Amino acid sequence: MPLGAVVCAAAQHPPVAVKMYDLFAKLQTAQQHQVAGRAPERVDFHLSDAEINDYMAYSLRETPRPGIASIIVKAFQNSYVSTFTVVDFDAVERWNPGTVPALLRPVLSGKKAVWVDYRFQAWDGKITFTVEKAYFQNIHLPAMLVEKMIQIVAAGQPERYDTTKPLPLPFGLRRVWTGDHSVAGEN
Repeated sequence: MPLGAVVCAAAQHPPVAVKMYDLFAKLQTAQQHQVAGRAPERVDFHLSDAEINDYMAYSLRETPRPGIASIIVKAFQNSYVSTFTVVDFDAVERWNPGTVPALLRPVLSGKKAVWVDYRFQAWDGKITFTVEKAYFQNIHLPAMLVEKMIQIVAAGQPERYDTTKPLPLPFGLRRVWTGDHSVAGEN
């Protein structure tokens, strides 16, 4: 990217967004080299929880996601991630009526915060996850219910994610892993 473009980008976006856009550009260039049959440049990254959360807040303001108002992420060792997400449960019910059990509909309606812990597996350019535990306030939510809600929200995104199958990692990433309060990856 020419220096003028970098200065212009920095003036329009917060530093964390500039850092993320730079990472995305490097990964995309490496992926294009690989597709063209050239040796891809090796790209790796290490992001803190704070950087991820700052970028997520910025990204959701710039490009709102259907059914998701906000998300906060905490990463732990061994591919374990804890999230605190504000979900629009009315949107989830409109997309797939009956997803929220009748017993929980009085409390799981409108925009509500849900705490969900995941364990993920990322290998060979694909990622899968399992819900370890989930809560709304002090109400334990069954993992199967939460996985179904995630499936519905993911399918409602412009990318139409299908969480019932391994998802491709973006930009040619091959591996992703977590440490205490950090996420790392490489192509």
